[in-house]
Amino acid sequence: MEQKQPQQPTAAFMGASWTALIIGISAFIIGLWNAEMELNEKGYYFTVLMFGLFAAISVQKAVRDQIEGIPVTNLYYGLAWFATILSIILLTVGLWNAELEKSEKGFYAMSFVLSMFSAITVQKNTRDMKLTEKDDDQNKERIED
Repeated sequence: MEQKQPQQPTAAFMGASWTALIIGISAFIIGLWNAEMELNEKGYYFTVLMFGLFAAISVQKAVRDQIEGIPVTNLYYGLAWFATILSIILLTVGLWNAELEKSEKGFYAMSFVLSMFSAITVQKNTRDMKLTEKDDDQNKERIED
């Protein structure tokens, strides 16, 4: 099976990914800052956001490693997916039981989803950049030889 070489992401796509990540995280945090809820509840939602971002990046890395033939244990792969799903469930249960307006609940859910998706794309772009830089360096060495 022939493996496709990743292309370097365009500056526009990288900029859009980073912008979406910053907007998603900032919106979520600003929403928490301005929310009229207990500090422990704000801490819960912030922790779920950070946990979700880490878990989503872990899933992306594990999937990409498998595609590239880098060994990934089933335990790590399963835990990465479990953590991602758990973070979504924790946010859903928290918002379901929160005494917030429906529009606020929707705001937190959408900024969470935006943050998770954009974290995956930023990580993918970063990895693609590294791979294309490595390929460029190898090509330069071949040319010099």
